[in-house]
Amino acid sequence: MQQLTLNITEESEVKTIASSAFNFKVELVLQIGSKDLEEVFNISKDLADSFDNNFLLNEKNIHKYFNKKTLPFFARYKGKVIGYIIGIPIENFKSEAWARYDTNLGKNNTLYTYAYIMKKKYRKVGGYSKTLKRIYINWAKKQNYKFVSGHVKQGLSKKFKKSEIIKIFNDWYHSNSPFEYYRRTL
Repeated sequence: MQQLTLNITEESEVKTIASSAFNFKVELVLQIGSKDLEEVFNISKDLADSFDNNFLLNEKNIHKYFNKKTLPFFARYKGKVIGYIIGIPIENFKSEAWARYDTNLGKNNTLYTYAYIMKKKYRKVGGYSKTLKRIYINWAKKQNYKFVSGHVKQGLSKKFKKSEIIKIFNDWYHSNSPFEYYRRTL
């Protein structure tokens, strides 16, 4: 943790994108602060239910997800981070084999959804997850993105409006489940 505290401030630097009178807000994270790290690490533990521990965020990999090339958003309730979604322009994955299946690679019009997770107790309660996703989608539209894409468990993308499956991967990073790479028109 020593090297991490040298590189970040105590408070996260954020830009509020939307807020409600009910102590809920969505923030674009410009720089993650040390006060929010523990919450983010704990939320990422929920990913271990679906994946192995390679998906846990920790001191060693946090900068992979929160840096100048990523577009992370926090869902914050009563001052605490309860979820996050991280977008990255697809061009940042040009060296990844899976990205070559996307015909929009190089067109600067697609935001890849790198991570999207809500703390278990807030899922399917109060609309927090849907609100976070909706604000992320609307923000992407305002930034002139034409598409969002991502990898989800097979069958999930059919719930997304205006989406298409680009490729199915039978074993996505040791998940032991087929995942589909989808693209959604904004």
